[in-house]
Amino acid sequence: MKKINGINDFSINSPSILTLGTFDGVHKGHQKILRKLNSEAKKNKLKSIVLTFFPHPRTVLNPKSTLRLINTIKERTELFEKSKIDILITHPFDKNFSELSPEKFVKDILVEKLNIKKILIGYDHRFGKNRTAGIEDLKKFGLKYNFEVIEISVQEQNNVSISSTKIRKSIENGNIKKAKSYLGYDFSIEGEVIKGNAIGRTIGFPTANLNIEEDYKLVPKRGVYLINTFLDNKKVFGMMNIGVKPTLKIDQETIEVNLFNWDQNLYGKVIKVFTLDYIRDERKFDSIMDLEEQIKLDKKTCVKLIEEK
Repeated sequence: MKKINGINDFSINSPSILTLGTFDGVHKGHQKILRKLNSEAKKNKLKSIVLTFFPHPRTVLNPKSTLRLINTIKERTELFEKSKIDILITHPFDKNFSELSPEKFVKDILVEKLNIKKILIGYDHRFGKNRTAGIEDLKKFGLKYNFEVIEISVQEQNNVSISSTKIRKSIENGNIKKAKSYLGYDFSIEGEVIKGNAIGRTIGFPTANLNIEEDYKLVPKRGVYLINTFLDNKKVFGMMNIGVKPTLKIDQETIEVNLFNWDQNLYGKVIKVFTLDYIRDERKFDSIMDLEEQIKLDKKTCVKLIEEK
């Protein structure tokens, strides 16, 4: 897969088929579109192109938006690589780009730069300045500029019944299994292991504190999770706590991972943690001893779930 950052200095001579969107999550609905894109590309001897955007248009058009994304740019790119498309274009979305008229966007970018012969698009897709244009406008442009519009029907979209919004809500509510059923893979977070306050170590549960660099990345609701990660090509299970430390009267939110059967130093390493199940809500305990007993119970719950997998 060829990766292009920004469309301004890119063009293609080969005829292409394209789909476009933000694709947050690259979920099962998106995967279905990408399979259709590849199928049409192969059948018609066209280059398959995905045009996607960053930042998310909603955060640019509404600066007060608190939207957090399922995937970082790196994660989304890795998911697209698995889909085996030919070209991924990630274009910076800004105010100037949002001001493009529908026809200028189609003519200058899709036709002249990307040489599209077909475009695969949802029946309800809106584009251009103020999202004024829709599928019927695109079909008219197709007749004018000689490309075919392949419409993803309402029936096809409803049959999948998946949206990035539904997935975000599932993750925010701790419904990790539902999120996986929509995504087709385990939701993950990735960060550098940084030094914490080492309280976990004093009660027999040393933790790796994760620092997520991307502030737009969605973090699950506070609580305890069953997780796994891969270290030295080995799958390692553990549990993760997201939240403040109400028992210890610490207000700063942290992401702490306690790994089972692993005692090597991870400071400074970047690890990816896959969320497998939600164990319990964050709670305040009367004492550190009570907290320690609960963590032991949490680990028992996690071990039981691992044995059932």
